[in-house]
Amino acid sequence: MNKSDLIATVSLETGFSKRVASEAVDAVIEAVRRTVARGEKVSIPGFGTFEKRLRAPRTARNPRTGERLRVPATPVPVFRPGQDFKDACTGRKGRGRKR
Repeated sequence: MNKSDLIATVSLETGFSKRVASEAVDAVIEAVRRTVARGEKVSIPGFGTFEKRLRAPRTARNPRTGERLRVPATPVPVFRPGQDFKDACTGRKGRGRKR
């Protein structure tokens, strides 16, 4: 599924026009992007959590010359799926949790 497919699905399931669905999808994506970029977490119950983490510094090697390079710590976006999402992907049912 790509962004156009997502917009079409939102439009079908909500009854909104594709234009309105597109604006809604764009607004959600932009809100998540801005919030995570500021270093805050975005948690969507039943789906997962988006956050920014610092990747540890490391040593890499240039494959052409064999030279060792130091790669500094780098902030990266991370998505951690929620249990309901994991269960849906594996085909398992919920684990008896209260809803």
